[in-house]
Amino acid sequence: MGLSSAAASAREILTRLHDVMAARSPAQAKLDQVVRIIGEALSSEVVSLYLLRDGCLELFATRGLKPDAVHVTKLAMGEGLVGTIAEDVETLNLDEATSHPDFAYRPETGEELFHSFCGVPIVRRERSIGVLCVQHEASRRYDDVEVEALQTVAMVLAELIAGAGLVDETAGATGARDTGTLRLTGLKLVDGMARGRAVFHQPRVQIEQTVAEDTEAERQRVLSAFRHMREQIDRMTSQAEFGVAGEHQDVLATYKMFAYDEGWARRINEAIDSGLTAEAAIERVQQRTRMRMREISDPLLADRMHDLEDLSNRLLRIVSGQLGTAAQLGLRQDSILIARNLGPAELLEYDRRRLKGVVLEEGSLTAHVTIVARAMGVPVLGRVRDVRRQIGEGDLLLLDTGEGQAIIRPSGPLEEAFDAKLALGQKRRAQFQALRELPPVTLDGQRITVMINAGLRDDIPALDVTGADGIGLFRTEFQFLVSATLPQRERQQRLYRDVLDAAGDRPVVFRTVDIGGDKALPYMNTEGDALEENPAMGWRAIRLALERSALMKAQARALIEASAGRTLAVMFPMVSEPWEYHEARALFEAQRTWIAERNRMLPLSIRYGAMLEVPALAEMLDMLLPQLDFLSIGTNDLTQFLFAADRAHPKLAERFDWLSPAILRFLARVLAQGRAADVPISVCGEMGGRPLEAMALIGLGIDRLSITPAAVGPVKAMVRSLDAGRLRNAMKEWLAAPTARSLRPQIAAWAEAEGVQVS
Repeated sequence: MGLSSAAASAREILTRLHDVMAARSPAQAKLDQVVRIIGEALSSEVVSLYLLRDGCLELFATRGLKPDAVHVTKLAMGEGLVGTIAEDVETLNLDEATSHPDFAYRPETGEELFHSFCGVPIVRRERSIGVLCVQHEASRRYDDVEVEALQTVAMVLAELIAGAGLVDETAGATGARDTGTLRLTGLKLVDGMARGRAVFHQPRVQIEQTVAEDTEAERQRVLSAFRHMREQIDRMTSQAEFGVAGEHQDVLATYKMFAYDEGWARRINEAIDSGLTAEAAIERVQQRTRMRMREISDPLLADRMHDLEDLSNRLLRIVSGQLGTAAQLGLRQDSILIARNLGPAELLEYDRRRLKGVVLEEGSLTAHVTIVARAMGVPVLGRVRDVRRQIGEGDLLLLDTGEGQAIIRPSGPLEEAFDAKLALGQKRRAQFQALRELPPVTLDGQRITVMINAGLRDDIPALDVTGADGIGLFRTEFQFLVSATLPQRERQQRLYRDVLDAAGDRPVVFRTVDIGGDKALPYMNTEGDALEENPAMGWRAIRLALERSALMKAQARALIEASAGRTLAVMFPMVSEPWEYHEARALFEAQRTWIAERNRMLPLSIRYGAMLEVPALAEMLDMLLPQLDFLSIGTNDLTQFLFAADRAHPKLAERFDWLSPAILRFLARVLAQGRAADVPISVCGEMGGRPLEAMALIGLGIDRLSITPAAVGPVKAMVRSLDAGRLRNAMKEWLAAPTARSLRPQIAAWAEAEGVQVS
C-alpha cells in the first residue's frame, strides 16, 4: 500500500465510521459494521476490536475470527498480545504472532490459522481504552503506511467509542487505577506533606471533533497555528539583551529547529490528508512521538523528543484556542500540581494559599524550580513515572515526600494515618517555633551562627519567623529567572535595598548571578548551553559573568549603590582558580571607583568572599585565602564534583552519602586551612540543613551554617542538645580510621546515645 493509498484508505474509513457511529442503530451493530469497514478498506483477513470493560479487554467485534468468541474472549491488562499493547500503550507489528513471548492462545477464536499480527492501542486522554488489531494467514510484517492508517483509525475510533458510551471512561487504563488506591513513588526534591486535589499544570486540550469536514480548511488552520507559534519563539529569541554579534542563540536552538522542521509539519499535514481535523492531526503525530520516546535510551535524544512534545502541546493549544495554564485559570481548592517539569517563574504564578504540593515526571535536586519551591515551603516529589496516566484530574492526593511517595485516591484508614502523621509534624513545628528567640548554643557553650538561604523578596519575612542570624546566601539570580525580561539595574537595586532594609543589623551575603548551563534564561543568549552534555559543569556562574562583563558590571553597581552607608558582603560562585576571583573583585572595585568619582554615597566597606564548589579550588587555597574576607562551601555541587556523580540521577541520588569519609575528610582539610589563615568558613548547601549532617559539620569545626528557613528550627534544636567538644573528639577518631563507606551509622548511634535531637 503506497503513501497516498494509505491516506485515501484512512480517509475512506473515517468518513464511513463517522456515518456508522452517528446512525440510530444498536451499539453491537455499529461495531460489527466498524470492523467490516476497516477490513474492506485495508484488505485485512481479520479485524478485531477489544474494548476495556470492568478492568478486562473484551472482544467486542471481529471480522475473520469465530463469531462465537465475541463477548467470550477476555484478556487482562498485560495478558497476551492484546493486553500487552493496552498496558504499554504501544504498537506491535509481528510477522509470526506465536513467536512473541507474550502470545496467549485462545482456542475459541480460531486464530491459529493466522500468522501475522498488527495491533494498535485505542487511546483516549493518554489512556488505553481498547485495542484494534488485524491479522493475515501469510507470515508478513505490515508496512509503516499500513500501521499509520491503523493508528489513525484507532485514534478516531477512541472518540467515537467514548461518545457512544461503549466504554467506562472512569476505568482508565485499568479499573483499579481509576477507582482504587494507588501508591506512586519518586525522588524527594522538597521535603514535606500535603493533601489536595490533582490539577494539571497544562490542562489537556479536549478535542471536540476528529473527522474533518473540509480538509483544506484544516490545513489552513494548522498553517496559521504554525505561523503564530514561530512568531512566539522568534519574539522570545529577539528579547536577548546581551551577546556578542553573530552568536547563535542556543538557548532556543532546539525549539526553533523543531518549530521550523518541515518533516514535523509534513507529518501533521499527512494526518489531515487522512481525514483528521487540525487538532486530531497534531494529537495523532504527538501520540506517535510519545511511543517513540519510550523506545529511546539515549538521554540526549530523549530530551530532544521532549522538546517536540512541548512544542506539540503549544501548537495544539494555539490551534484549538484552549490557551492558558492552571495558574492562569486559577486554583479553586487545595491543590497538588501535576506536571512533566516546571520553570521557577511558572511555579510562582500559582496562588500559594491553595498550592499545597507538586508532583513532577522529571525534576532534579539542583533545578531552580526545586530551590524556589523549597523557599515557598511547597513539597515536591520528582521522577514519578507516567504520572499523567496514573492520576486523574481532581483525584485526591496525599503527598509525603519524606517517604518518597504520593497516595492516589486513598482509603479511609490511609487518610487517618496520614492525618495523624501530619498533625505530629505540625506539633513538632510548633515546638521548633518556640525556639525562635533562643540562641543556637551548644551544651558546652559554643555559639553556632544559623542563617537562612533566600532569593526572593517573599523569603525575607522568614528572618523574623525563624529567628535566624541573617542571610548567609542570597541567590541574586532568582530575580533574573522569574522575570520575563532582563531586570534593569534600577530594579536590581530596589530589591537589594529592600533585602538590606528588612535584615536591619543582621548580615546579608549576596551571591552574584549563577546563570547559564542548566539555568538558561530565555531572553539572553548563552552560547553553547543548549548543546552542553554536562551543563552543571559548563559555561555558567562566574565563567559566564566574567565573559559577559556588562551583566556583572550592572549587578555590581546595583549592589554597591543599594548598600550605601552599610557593609556589603558579596561572594562569587563556582570559583575554580584564584584568578577568577581576582578578576571579579577587580570588576567590583572598578565600579566602586566609578561611583565614588561621581560623589555618590558608598558602602562603609565591601567584604569579598568565594564559594568553594569546585574541588580544584581546594588545591589553591593557600594562595587565595589571604585575599578573602570569608569562604562559603556549597556542598550540593561540591559533592557531585567530588564523586563525579549527578545527585539528580535516580540511581546515584542516595548512593554517595554526605557523611562519607571522603566528603568529611575533604571538609576537615579545608577547615584547617581556613583556621590557619584566620578566614571564617561557612556551609551554605543542603547538607547543613539536615540535623544529623549539620551535627557532623559542627563536629568538624564548622560554626556558621546557612540553610533553608524550614530547617532552622530542627537545626537549632539539635545544636541546643549537643556537646560539641565531645563530638569533635569522636569525629577525629572516626575519620582517622574509617571502617565503612559512610559514617552515618556511627554518627547516628552517637547522637542517640548522647540524646542529641536529630529527628
